Amino acid sequence: MERRKFVKSVGLAAAAACVSPKVFGNDLIQGKSSKIEGVPAPVFPALPFEYNALEPHIDARTMEIHYDKHHRGYHTKFMNAIKESALEGMAISEIFASVSKQPDVVRNNGGGYYNHLFFWKNLGKGSTGPSPELSTAITKEFGSFDKFKDAFGTKAKTQFGSGWAWLYLTKDKKLTVGSTPNQDNPLMDVSQLKGIPLLTIDVWEHAYYLNYQNKRADYVDAFWNVVNWDEVEKRYQQAIA
Repeated sequence: MERRKFVKSVGLAAAAACVSPKVFGNDLIQGKSSKIEGVPAPVFPALPFEYNALEPHIDARTMEIHYDKHHRGYHTKFMNAIKESALEGMAISEIFASVSKQPDVVRNNGGGYYNHLFFWKNLGKGSTGPSPELSTAITKEFGSFDKFKDAFGTKAKTQFGSGWAWLYLTKDKKLTVGSTPNQDNPLMDVSQLKGIPLLTIDVWEHAYYLNYQNKRADYVDAFWNVVNWDEVEKRYQQAIA
């Protein structure tokens, strides 16, 4: 365990030395810029918690495989796909805004890189529920927090095949939920969902099968125990600004 902590710290130091402070994976660009997220990091970003940090809801072995095999694979293929192209050095949201014009390797692996990094930030320690302001907004749109959880959970549980469920803010500043197939997300011009993502859950089988087998609904229900609402709140405030 100590060796893995050392490797992680070395990785963070390398990232800081090799990339600018506004790479996606280290920081979120904020302000008047249209760039919702920063530039993809050439160094694979570290997981923000230990593999076993979310047990018993997400087991350590699943987290290790999910992060170090699946997510790393998406990152590697995505960075290779945009290397020495017009996309290199471009903000991830700008890439997604015209991803319909890009080859599938960019759409699929770019989405896999972004969605997983977003997912990790949604998880971990933090407040146990939304802030009063966000809670009020959720209640306004869904009727209550429990009704929101039901709506979000239904999208996650009923997504056919692999994909993601999202809470996102539309262009008219409305909170809504939806799901996307494969590695699509609400920032992509190919997606039926359009808006700024606030919360997501991965419902690909590799995210839960070792522990929950085919019981996706149990995994989705357990997800609420490990949501980092501080991160959701931060994204909500940035989205409405």
